[in-house]
Formats: sequence, C-alpha cells, structure tokens
Amino acid sequence: MPIKIPEDLPATRTLLDENIFVMTEKRALSQDIRPLHVVLLNLMPTKIETETQLARLLGNTPIQVELEFIHTKSHESRHVSSNHLGKFYQTFDQIRDNKYDALIITGAPVEQMPFEDVEYWDELCEIMEWSKTNVYSCFHICWGAQAGLYYHYGIQKRDLEEKLFGVYPHQVERSSSILFRGFDDTFMVPHSRHTTIKREDIEQVPTLKILASSPQAGVFAVSTEGGRQVFITGHAEYDPHTLENEYLRDKKLGLPIHVPYNYYEDDDDTKPIRMTWRSSANLLYANWLNYIVYQTTPYDLEKIELLKEFKK
Repeated sequence: MPIKIPEDLPATRTLLDENIFVMTEKRALSQDIRPLHVVLLNLMPTKIETETQLARLLGNTPIQVELEFIHTKSHESRHVSSNHLGKFYQTFDQIRDNKYDALIITGAPVEQMPFEDVEYWDELCEIMEWSKTNVYSCFHICWGAQAGLYYHYGIQKRDLEEKLFGVYPHQVERSSSILFRGFDDTFMVPHSRHTTIKREDIEQVPTLKILASSPQAGVFAVSTEGGRQVFITGHAEYDPHTLENEYLRDKKLGLPIHVPYNYYEDDDDTKPIRMTWRSSANLLYANWLNYIVYQTTPYDLEKIELLKEFKK
C-alpha cells in the first residue's frame, strides 16, 4: 500500500523514481479503508533529506500512510527555505487538537548541549506531553530517543570519549519483541553521535524493555510493553551516502573525525560504500507500522487512552 504525501513534496519524485508506491490526495479520497495518520516532528536541519528517508521507509509497507510534517516554531531553520516550511509544514499549535496513530520525533544536532539549553526544549516537552494522550505510538530516533527517555523517565545521556561513527552489528535481546520479528541473528545499523544512554540507567525503569543492542554501539532499541513508546538510538533510516556527507563535512571543518567504521570497503575511504542496513531498516519500520500501530490502534482515534504507565 502507498504513502500519501503532498504531490509536489520534493520527496515525491525521488520515491516514484525508486518505485515506492506514492498516492496522491485525489486517489486516496477514493479509498474506503482508513489510512494510518502519522505526524513527523522533523528536528533535523537537513529537512528534505530526512523527509525523503523516512517517507521511503513508511511507503515501503503494505499499509496506507498519510504523513504530515511539523516543525518547532521556537527555532528558525537555516538550512531549508521558509517557502518549503510554509508549504509542507505546520506548527504544533496547528495540530494540537488532532489525534494520530503515530508520531516520529527525529534526531537533532544538539546532543552535546544540556537538554534544557536547547532552544526549543520547552516546546518539545509540550509535544511529548501531548503525545501521551493524542498519539498511539511514538517512535523516537537518536537524539529524539535521548530526549524522550530524559523527559518521560529522567534518564540522562552520557558523553562518549569519541564520536560513535559508522555501521555496527547488533543483536536482538528480546526474542519475543514483535518489533524485531523476522530479523537475522546479526543486523547492521548506522550510528553518528557523541553521547549514549547507559544500559544500567534503563534497567532501573521497570516499564522499559531493552529489545536490541550492539557490543560496540550499546543499547539500540528500547520500548514500553506493547510499543506505545519506542526509542531507537541509531539511524536505520540513513541513505547510503549520509555518513559520507557527515564525514567529509567534519573533515573540511577540521573537526576530529575518523573514517566511519565498517562503512567503506576495508574501512578505506577511497573504496566503495557497503550498504548493509537497508533490509533491516525496512523490516524495522514495517514491523512498527504493522504490528504496533496498525494492528492495535483504535479505529476511532478519539478512543486513544493515556499511556497506562502515566496514569495515576
């Protein structure tokens, strides 16, 4: 089934060229089934690239998805035109009365700052609080995962000695997790971050379950029972060249950066990139959309209840 996005969104042409099934609004209106309503809070400066990456994964499933975009009004984006934001994005104030099957909160390049020093922290907290009652499942990515774990559970991020940068092997820890149904014993995921979440901090919270991890990259996937909240520390959505672009950018700026681990053939940046995470990325998002969102969200979104772990 297709993903429904605006016909003139830049991602649309890219996805059509890749044979991803994209549906126009006119065609969607002729369907009798209810699509999944997913809202993406895009905190990345490279908004068009991130839109395309996530729309590609959401569109490569058997489920019809209607994707909306929001951005923070408390931060002025400098890497995307105001015309693009005005045309395709809304602010939280414009959607706060809506209910959604799912919310995705992306990463952001602010991980070395204390959470409270981030320009849009208060607004993000308001959105995360709203998600408890207005969203069935919230999918947090990288810094978005760190922010969610800190806001909801008080788990603090920790500085790494050097940037975790490359593509790392992971293993499923909880074999009963529906999120990892069909995964191989070892699967690959890109990471690009200066901070991490400690396993022992997560294990202090009874409602959180560690689902998958890496010997080198640490905890990868955490969720509440049933998947109403999912926290992913890596970037399964990355394109083949995303890490390379970050690597070349940091080299040009003279920042301390090593060749991304397990990314180029023989770890040699003069050799081709090895794309080893595409299949696991597609399976991760397909499992989330199908088993956690589609199969369990109330048909009437007005019947979404407060997350049970926050009920008093």
